[in-house]
Amino acid sequence: MRIKGSFPISLILLLFSYHNLIAQYIPAVIKPLVPNAVHDIYVPSPYENQRIGGILGLRMEINLEKRLLEIDQETMLSGFLSRPGKQDWIGEHVGKYLETACNTWQYSHNPDLKKQMDHILMVLLSSQLADGYLGTYTPDKYWTSWDVWVHKYDLIGLIAYYKTFGYQPALDAAIKIGNLMVKTFGSNPGQLDIISAGEHVGMAATSILDPMVELYRYTGESRYLEFTRYILRAYNQKNGPKIIQDLLLVKQVNKVADGKAYEMLSNLVGIIKLYKLTGEKDLLQPVIIAWNDIVNNRLYITGTSSSFEVFQGKDELPATIRDNIGEGCVTTTWIQLNYQLFTLTAEVKYMDQVEKSVYNHLLAAENPQTGCVSYYTSLMDKKPYSCDITCCLSSVPRGISLIPLFNYGLKSGIPTFLLMESTEVKDSIFTNNKQYIGLSVKGISEFPTVGRIVYTVSPSRSSVFPVSFRVPGWTTRFTATVHGKKYSTADNGYLTIEKLWEPGEKIIIDFDIPVKIIQGGHNYKDFIAFQRGPQILSADSSLNHAYPLSISEKQLQNPKIKLNEDPAALTAGWIGNQAYSFTVSNGSKLVLVPFADAGQSGSKTQVWIPLRTFKSADN
Repeated sequence: MRIKGSFPISLILLLFSYHNLIAQYIPAVIKPLVPNAVHDIYVPSPYENQRIGGILGLRMEINLEKRLLEIDQETMLSGFLSRPGKQDWIGEHVGKYLETACNTWQYSHNPDLKKQMDHILMVLLSSQLADGYLGTYTPDKYWTSWDVWVHKYDLIGLIAYYKTFGYQPALDAAIKIGNLMVKTFGSNPGQLDIISAGEHVGMAATSILDPMVELYRYTGESRYLEFTRYILRAYNQKNGPKIIQDLLLVKQVNKVADGKAYEMLSNLVGIIKLYKLTGEKDLLQPVIIAWNDIVNNRLYITGTSSSFEVFQGKDELPATIRDNIGEGCVTTTWIQLNYQLFTLTAEVKYMDQVEKSVYNHLLAAENPQTGCVSYYTSLMDKKPYSCDITCCLSSVPRGISLIPLFNYGLKSGIPTFLLMESTEVKDSIFTNNKQYIGLSVKGISEFPTVGRIVYTVSPSRSSVFPVSFRVPGWTTRFTATVHGKKYSTADNGYLTIEKLWEPGEKIIIDFDIPVKIIQGGHNYKDFIAFQRGPQILSADSSLNHAYPLSISEKQLQNPKIKLNEDPAALTAGWIGNQAYSFTVSNGSKLVLVPFADAGQSGSKTQVWIPLRTFKSADN
């Protein structure tokens, strides 16, 4: 096992002792005690029942091997072992790590990861005080700055571990935190104001709403539900962020509180979870309003938002390294919000946004060669990758660990495939005559290079049931063929085939992967960008030593832009096999690669390409 940093010998012995205890716990599916009032239409298949190939499978493997297993444990835990921590928010990293590691372990069952996460959990549990405090501050600084925020991530990590392994001490530690929150904050005499206990008009502290909903669901303790009600009331205090009230009133996220994107999105994730729990429709509308405003006015073409960590004005989308765009925490939390809305409704527009973010800004923020992460990820310069431990460098791996949730699951009980990569899934389903059968499906794909997937459907016995496939918003043609019969009619973004399935039958899915020219908008009026399928392309300076001088208007007006596959343009050691060249009016060649791959060797990248003049990216 690889461990960066070192711990005292006595603590190492304690960790191995605790590991032996944890090893006795057999992983089990832990279901919440309190069901949601509003049931999800889409339910993802368990991580361990899926395998994902292609780009996404590779990036999940890199996330495990080059980020998680190489994490600096000593720095991550330092704030708990020696209070106060060096960063005001140093304590958030353990919770983010534990959730990421739990997701990744469920998918990989990697034994080194299990040992590592057990050790980290035990250090965290051993640092909890008798009253439940699990922050990184000294008593004179309790409940200031990011203290509640740290406890939020403690809860997220502890509950994730409990849900994954059924380890009761993890839930007990979460309960102690929950009880401390309920005791400390509220409107009764002697209690503190949660708005005053957090940054950004209190939004950092109130975002604990998310795990408090989860804590209630897994314990059934009504005091935690009442605490979520207190947070909603606190929103509307004179000093509060008024998230729900102002979204309903002004319908613009940049005019709510101080416009801080990460913290606001974190609250919105909590609000949608509370809506699912209670069914109170008043909670859903502001989330939908926020989503519409972000998509229509404040979303980069790579699927992220924010500049200098706040939502900017309408169509204000500066993209250089100086603009601090695409905070990794924002990208991941935006994905989480879309996922919650997708599971609730199964509307493909939400999964289209997830796909856009994952294939572009999320993967772009983690270097596939090193596993290092960029806090902000520029569209127009170098990506400042770092292997340090700080806020968004912990969030991006968390986002990557969520990918299996977006691959396959049951939509209203129907086996449904959402992504285009190669995959293998195993499931148990009810057939049309209400018989319970086993189902195994294997999909072979060369996406995103080729628009074809061949699925082999193998029910445990011949049975009648439907199988559904998401039709992505970027394609113009999507057909399925079974035994020569073609299916092309999609209903609400899904193509569904219902028939008597024999073991081993094949479904051939064919779809276009169109190339699209995107105009630069307000910030880049005389620029264009190239999109191929869900991927935004970028010019990497290491692959383009001299850019051409012009592109003819005739070429730009051609609705069928021709990009030639050109993998020979890639340099030695490059991770990924996609490269496309585009010959312009003077005969020069522009080499484009997916934005997610660009800049991995430390070179400059350029998504927005000038229409008139192409300058060297090295200038």
